[in-house]
Amino acid sequence: MRNRLFLSLLVGMFSIAGVAAAQEKPWPIKVVIVTTFEPGEDTGDAPGEFQYWVEREHLDEKIDFPGGVRALRINKSHDVLGIVTGMTLSNAGPSMMALGLDPRFDLTHAYFLVAGIAGVDPKIGSIGTAAWASYVVGDISRQIDSREAPANWPYGMFVIGAHEPNVLPKTQMSNNLYELNGKLAHWAYLETRDVKIPDNAAMQQSRVGWDGFPKAGEPPVVLEGDSFASDTYWHGKIMTGYAEDWVKLWTVGRGTFAMTNMEDSAIAEAMHRLDRLHRADYQRLLVLRVGSNYSMPKPGKTALESVSMPYIKSTAFESTWLVGSAVVHELVTKWDTYRDQTPGK
Repeated sequence: MRNRLFLSLLVGMFSIAGVAAAQEKPWPIKVVIVTTFEPGEDTGDAPGEFQYWVEREHLDEKIDFPGGVRALRINKSHDVLGIVTGMTLSNAGPSMMALGLDPRFDLTHAYFLVAGIAGVDPKIGSIGTAAWASYVVGDISRQIDSREAPANWPYGMFVIGAHEPNVLPKTQMSNNLYELNGKLAHWAYLETRDVKIPDNAAMQQSRVGWDGFPKAGEPPVVLEGDSFASDTYWHGKIMTGYAEDWVKLWTVGRGTFAMTNMEDSAIAEAMHRLDRLHRADYQRLLVLRVGSNYSMPKPGKTALESVSMPYIKSTAFESTWLVGSAVVHELVTKWDTYRDQTPGK
């Protein structure tokens, strides 16, 4: 299996090198749109995270991408590039590294916009709410089943090297904190805070019954809130409490958990490494997540009943594009300014 994988990677590398040699020079990319999944075709069927970007930003040209999970898409001007990383940390990180090392593209001045759906904390907002993150927090941890944890523990997750929840040991054996460019995130929020998020009957019905959670009962808005990334698809009141505490712990109280997903920490780690290789600028990473479901059940429902409820995905995909495209268009149309000067500084 390993030999076949190695040979496949070698074939992919030689294929990319051949295409790159056919180009006079790498394409200077202005914006990379980073999505994580697309269940069907890139256009013309039920949309995932990628489809509206392909159709509405005219990413009409397909580019073979053997280092990833799906072909890339690029516009006619060869300056806005779209990628589907694949879901989960194990797909997202390698896909981003493969893109960053691809000789066909000059990404040194590019802005990277993660544009995906997520589970929203009902303490923060309702389905359809869009959040710009200043922090991404991962979930590398010690874990024991909560049923085996001491009775006074809120859950069975705690930091490697610690001996109880919500404590950071003096010596860090794992890194879960990715501090993004907060000034850039705030600039993106200011650019989009007046975007009208679509609302419909299904979303309105989802907001009924959230007694004690006023934000969950309000129409969706654009706000600032942080990302918790986990390879485990978790759900429930206890796990939401864990995510809230975990983000506070790692950000030393500066961050606020808003959206849960399965990719952002891997994307951020890849961007850190590409920055060190002078292939990309970590300070130009933007993370936008839009709630397609709540991260816990509403009062009166169990976590098991809630976890399998249908997402309100189509509206979330629409909202992700509406909010994210406002930033993309601003960056591209004023490239003479933003190429060398990151907004928000």
